[in-house]
Amino acid sequence: MDIKGLDYNTQRSKLIMSEYGREIQKMVEYACGLPTKEERLRCAKTIIRQMENRNPQLRNSDDYEQTLWDHLYLMSHRELDIDWPFDVSEADKILSKPQPMKLPSENIRLRHYGHLIEELFEQLKNMPEGEERAALVKKTANQMKRDLVMWGHGSSDNERIASDLARFTDGKIQLDLNNFVFEKVNMNDFRPTGKKKK
Repeated sequence: MDIKGLDYNTQRSKLIMSEYGREIQKMVEYACGLPTKEERLRCAKTIIRQMENRNPQLRNSDDYEQTLWDHLYLMSHRELDIDWPFDVSEADKILSKPQPMKLPSENIRLRHYGHLIEELFEQLKNMPEGEERAALVKKTANQMKRDLVMWGHGSSDNERIASDLARFTDGKIQLDLNNFVFEKVNMNDFRPTGKKKK
């Protein structure tokens, strides 16, 4: 529907810094069109004050004035010809997106346990029997139980944990389920919290 006089945001040009709004963007465009450098600078200083009022949380940072001038530079499409009171050569970094994170190069076989548990399996394979290994077995088994509960893999029963521990340590670790006591896992710790009803 096209009604004369109505101007929808979807029909307008995209804002570079949407946190300042379209009115500030129009002021910046107006400043770019002024004839002299002095007028443009005076107008830019007024715009900076308005930007500061629109985004007061910027004042909490030490270099907030630099940030405001960088934003103004970007909003002007780098066309505002003034004697900049701050160096705006690094302003483009604000709009740059971070590089995607690299995933682990090795294949994680047991996603529900994770890479750290796999490393523990390898460590347990090579540890000599003793108190230190027994303590690590206890911690590993309890973490496996929490992981299974958290990722909702249906069965988090003790037999499965004992079986997985034996299988992934090449049979070196055998849990005696008659004597081994797992820590109690509270299912509510893994449920998403919502708003409490009054």
